[in-house]
Amino acid sequence: MAAPEVSDPEFRAAVAKLRAPGMGTEVVAPLLAQLVRLYRPRRVLEIGMGYTTPFLAAALAQNEREAAVEAEALAAKTREHLAGEAELDDVWAYTEPPLLAPSFYAEPYRPRFVAVDNLSIEASSAGRVLDVLTRLGLDDRVQVVNADLHECADLLPDDLFPIDLAWVDAWECLYFFEHFWERINPDGGLVVMHYLMTYPEGEAILDYFAEVQRSRPGELEMVNLLEPHKLGQNSITVLRRTSAVRPRPYGGPGGALRYSAGLRREAEAQAGLGG
Repeated sequence: MAAPEVSDPEFRAAVAKLRAPGMGTEVVAPLLAQLVRLYRPRRVLEIGMGYTTPFLAAALAQNEREAAVEAEALAAKTREHLAGEAELDDVWAYTEPPLLAPSFYAEPYRPRFVAVDNLSIEASSAGRVLDVLTRLGLDDRVQVVNADLHECADLLPDDLFPIDLAWVDAWECLYFFEHFWERINPDGGLVVMHYLMTYPEGEAILDYFAEVQRSRPGELEMVNLLEPHKLGQNSITVLRRTSAVRPRPYGGPGGALRYSAGLRREAEAQAGLGG
């Protein structure tokens, strides 16, 4: 039986017990789930377990289910389209499933999710997360590392790197940046940090990130999102590592798709038509 999706009443009822006053992730957790659905990361790290953990796990599980169906359907439509020696074109691109990039489906989507927490914060719901994951059938989706952020680097599995998405819900955001940034995927890997706006130490960290942008052009992009209706725990900061972004030359002028020889080779390989 598949685990419920984040929109299912069963899921929302199970995770409700993880909501902790003052942690401020009641809106952030669904936002992270949607980010996972959009970005489809293959390697995810969470620093600080809690309400967000099952949202991340459920979104990754849904991605995996959908990616498997999409991969099969993409291969089938490519084989059918090319059977008559046709070229890739808009008919191929917009046939269901539409607009899929064959290179993404070159290998199965099997996301890896590791969550780090030393269970030291009494007000946190981290200690109840595993029970909720088990109830939802998501416990096998998360590898838990019981450690402090300062101690976890050597405990993380090798196949977690490079990290595609890191969610850092801890006061040690600067430490994470200084010690883990080089382990983030340079091809657009994301780091999402909780609550750096509207308090002095957090604003100083944001100034530091801005200085990195200035001093190391092309290294990162940054956006800060404020929840203006809240006193604290009221923002997220998203860093995107851009030091080795690969070109994806699919689009031409005016948004038209470009059907290059390289794209055809990718489509043929994904469909099992390669020589």
